Amino acid sequence: MSGRPRLFLVDGSSYVYRAFYALPPLTGPGGRPTHAIYGFTAMLLRLLREQVPEYAGVVFDTEGPTERHLAFEAYKAQRPPMPEALAVQLPDIRQVVTGFRLPLVSEPGQEADDLLGTLALRAADAGFDVVLVTGDKDMCQVVGPHIRLYDSMRDRWTGEAEVRERFGVPPAAVPEVMGLMGDSVDNIPGVPGVGEKTAKQLIAEFGSIENLLAHLEGVKRPRLREALAAHAEQARLSRTLATIRRDLPLPFHPEAFRRLPPDLAVLGELFRALGFTRLLEAISQGELPGLPAGAVP
Repeated sequence: MSGRPRLFLVDGSSYVYRAFYALPPLTGPGGRPTHAIYGFTAMLLRLLREQVPEYAGVVFDTEGPTERHLAFEAYKAQRPPMPEALAVQLPDIRQVVTGFRLPLVSEPGQEADDLLGTLALRAADAGFDVVLVTGDKDMCQVVGPHIRLYDSMRDRWTGEAEVRERFGVPPAAVPEVMGLMGDSVDNIPGVPGVGEKTAKQLIAEFGSIENLLAHLEGVKRPRLREALAAHAEQARLSRTLATIRRDLPLPFHPEAFRRLPPDLAVLGELFRALGFTRLLEAISQGELPGLPAGAVP
């Protein structure tokens, strides 16, 4: 990925949860919880300092049911509700993004994954090298010649070769594998008795769930063959649930994502109210991340 401008799209919801659970509880003036805000800010700062992207944005989930919930009522049903100590920090986290003058993308009824997938495809088509900042394995299906994943917590990059190594198939076939194996994190059922290893082997051999179901006589293990036949529709539904959309009616305007200098007044007021002394010192000492060469001053 070179010779093209770089766009970093941050999975903001992932950053929020990682920050909340990675840090011990912190409180600011008045006893308000602040550890998710602080962790999120530190992670974003590190990314901007180390990668110095020319273009960047942050994508968030929204509250309420999504299209996948409407298709499958039990989707993510096992997940507990957002802790109140985290929910009260979300407005300030969004204010951090505003202070860094990064576009904040969210759409009612749409998951961050689908927004990321749609923006990534449109940006790549527009001539950008896109980096999706996330540790979510589901996003491996979006990887392509000009789209990579970056897990900033592990400093791990994922391109097409890494996806093949991880799943045994090219990125486009990742939903096929997940449709068979399911995903306990999102409560996607898959086919009972089919684990990751078997799912990889089957899709590597047959190419897709549809081709597999059309040629079940080629499955040598009788019990596996019976499970696939009995749960064919569940496999199809699981594949649909695992598929990241890239066709949302979401326009991509490159200049909206161009990096601009942080709004020091907004950040200073926010950090002062939250009691973030170290971050206030960083502002006063000019330690906030700079802009890439040629960026708008």
